[in-house]
Amino acid sequence: MGLKLNIMKKIIIALLIAGSFFTACTTDDTANVSKVTYFPIFTILGPNPYFVELGAPYTDPGAIAKAGETVIPHTTAATGKYRGTTTLDTSKSDEYAVTYSATNSDGFVGTGSRKVIVWKNGDLKTSIEGLYTCTISRNGATPGASYINIKYIYIWKNASGTYQISDAFGGWYEYGRALGVGYITPGGLINAVDIPTNTFTFPATLTNTGFGGTAKITDLQVNPTTKKLVLTCVWNTTPPVTTYTFVATLTQVQP
Repeated sequence: MGLKLNIMKKIIIALLIAGSFFTACTTDDTANVSKVTYFPIFTILGPNPYFVELGAPYTDPGAIAKAGETVIPHTTAATGKYRGTTTLDTSKSDEYAVTYSATNSDGFVGTGSRKVIVWKNGDLKTSIEGLYTCTISRNGATPGASYINIKYIYIWKNASGTYQISDAFGGWYEYGRALGVGYITPGGLINAVDIPTNTFTFPATLTNTGFGGTAKITDLQVNPTTKKLVLTCVWNTTPPVTTYTFVATLTQVQP
């Protein structure tokens, strides 16, 4: 009889412990349940990239932001990549980033973007401005596919009558090495003395925005028949100085 009572006591104690454990676990699980939030997701309407000829009007096709199945409001902003503009200005050739932003009810932000390219192509007899793809070599070598047919290099005409190229290294670091716009060589001025005879001067001394050093455009050859330009730029790095020669073969393209 005493043995049976001891066994029953052990069973009751075990059940009480198990019940306590189950209750504690259940309470803990329900206390840490989080609600679901839907991050803003964008659908970009219309072409992307969107090409606009210089001076033509631009009407943004817009975008739709949703949090789950609910359409939510969004804002729009634009910046120029190479010329420092903070709005989309179709009077300036450049590559613009149009950014759409929305915030959901829990304060989480989502973005979408469109690339807008404002361009103008000269005839390469009286004007060298244009939209170009580029194949770039450094000291005679083109390492791989990322250095071939780069999209895009821009040449625009300044109010002074000079021309300017978006990157005098032809996208070697921005696109070839995938380092981005922080590693371009901007400010490459070209004075077209006589385009048909390939007579140009290059008044600016340049620097690479990421690596420093000094660079200078030394030559430009224009072929209006093939729609190609060959631009040479020589770069002396920061000390200890290493000299690199970049040769950009630019092909004018019609979007």
